[in-house]
Amino acid sequence: MHVQEWLETVPAVSIYLLVGIVIGLESLGIPLPGEIILVSSALLASQHGDIDPVILGACATTGAIVGDSIGYAIGRKGGKPLLTWLGGKFPKHFGPHHIATAERSFERWGMWAVFFGRFVALLRIFAGPLAGVLRMPYWKFLIANVLGGIVWAGGTTAVVYYVGVVAEAWLKRFSWLGLILAALVGLVSFLVVKRRGKQAAEEQELLEAESEAAAERDRVPAAD
Repeated sequence: MHVQEWLETVPAVSIYLLVGIVIGLESLGIPLPGEIILVSSALLASQHGDIDPVILGACATTGAIVGDSIGYAIGRKGGKPLLTWLGGKFPKHFGPHHIATAERSFERWGMWAVFFGRFVALLRIFAGPLAGVLRMPYWKFLIANVLGGIVWAGGTTAVVYYVGVVAEAWLKRFSWLGLILAALVGLVSFLVVKRRGKQAAEEQELLEAESEAAAERDRVPAAD
């Protein structure tokens, strides 16, 4: 059963709680499909009047902000050993390579890494705990956390909801086959964009590694 089909069997209040809890746990640092749950719920709200998109967006935003804040507190208290422990439990998400990439993002962008991290699956999991581990001032973290939560959770809910409303009205002229085709096109587009983003990130990491290696070679003669 697909996520959206399963959500259709759940009462509206339960969906609000589910979205808030899943996104909160993901923001806290637990690898969960928060974005998939949010998009599926917003799309479901566009097709069923029982689900209020405003309440849905508010729950998603609250979960994102609260989860990130708890993750920050845990990271600040646990420090580097926490990342090592997480790496042992979730090597696919918290391996040394992932941690190094996230740390470089924080060193380069600071509080903006928390804000923009909302839109990147890896950083969305890392943002709160890593900001705490790196001792980012809480006021900076809080500003980026609140703004990022509102823009990502609220914005995603609004965009998906209105796209779903428009698509449903337009596709009423056609069969359900047309709706399925539109959904497949949207899924393929999403996967292509995601893949290109991953490739761009890998190319950037390769360039940074080559730059560091070149800098290291330049330092060796100087040391002699």
